[in-house]
Amino acid sequence: MAADPVQKIIKAAVKRGASDLHVKAGDVFRARIDGKLVPLTKQRLTPDQTRAIALQLIPNEEDRSRIDQLWDYDCSWGMPGVGRFRVNLLRQRSSFMIVMRVIPFAVPSMESLGVPDVLKPLLEKKRGLIIVSGASGGGKSSTMASMVHHLNTSTEKHVVTIESPIEYLHRDMKSSVTQRDVGIDTASVLDGIQAALRQDPDVIVIGDLPESETLDTGIRAAEMGHLVIGGLSTPNVASTISRMLAMFPAEERDVARARLGDVLLVVAAQQLLPRKDGDGRVPLFEVLISTDEVRGWIRERGTPADLEAIMAADKTKTGMMTFDAEVKRLVKAGDITAESAQAVSAKPVKRATRARRRSSSTRKDT
Repeated sequence: MAADPVQKIIKAAVKRGASDLHVKAGDVFRARIDGKLVPLTKQRLTPDQTRAIALQLIPNEEDRSRIDQLWDYDCSWGMPGVGRFRVNLLRQRSSFMIVMRVIPFAVPSMESLGVPDVLKPLLEKKRGLIIVSGASGGGKSSTMASMVHHLNTSTEKHVVTIESPIEYLHRDMKSSVTQRDVGIDTASVLDGIQAALRQDPDVIVIGDLPESETLDTGIRAAEMGHLVIGGLSTPNVASTISRMLAMFPAEERDVARARLGDVLLVVAAQQLLPRKDGDGRVPLFEVLISTDEVRGWIRERGTPADLEAIMAADKTKTGMMTFDAEVKRLVKAGDITAESAQAVSAKPVKRATRARRRSSSTRKDT
């Protein structure tokens, strides 16, 4: 398949609001639109066609020359006038498959993504740890990019990002933004963090905290007086805290609890749910602000139920949010269906649905 038809398909998918594209030998082009994976073409791709597309997307000659030895490969690719893409090349059934994540040229603002305002003052802190979590495709990369954009447009700082690969491109504005691509600009995430400590940073952004050594170095950077923003692929606030602590050996966890309690500023977990009217998706956030009570919970090995109670009781004081309360609010407002919300929280959905029905019935009566 020639390059022009491929680019036309990609352009059409982006125009329809696709978040991801799937290109696989033996299958048609598919795109994820509003959370659903839909076909874009009728003709199935051959292994040779998929290999040829993969060659177009690999950015350097050395990697292209060894394409038949590649098993899993990550890179970025740009299409003029359309956007940038995070590309994952993989093998399946001895043939190639390509998954492309769409990254718009324009860096989103926190307001456009619906990121809670309570996070903005925390970005002004000189030191501490901000964690953004969520499942793959849940929007955390965009949220982290919007935080960098907020810093870039409102503060005079040096922001160093360590990404695998680089997604959004940040132009230096009020701040200087240094973006390092793992595998191209630095050997590993850990090497990138350690090097960043010698690069006069104010803020260090780590796209993914994959294991204990990177998390430990990120915490150490916060302890040394830097603001650290890190991403984790965990579904909610409680599992994010548990995952971070579980990264450390059992004999080090008490110390890790104390260190985490000292530097943690906030954990913001997020999901994207389909809008009730079918027009796009609604962001759903769960936010844990580090208060004295939360720090005590971390140090004393509190249970997830205890943490949920702390968050629910504290929301009017610091702006904490729980998924339970937020899905209840969105269902009541008519933004999402009870069925969509059910996977997030079963308990409040029924109450919210009843409340909305009562409200609808009252309007009819009047």
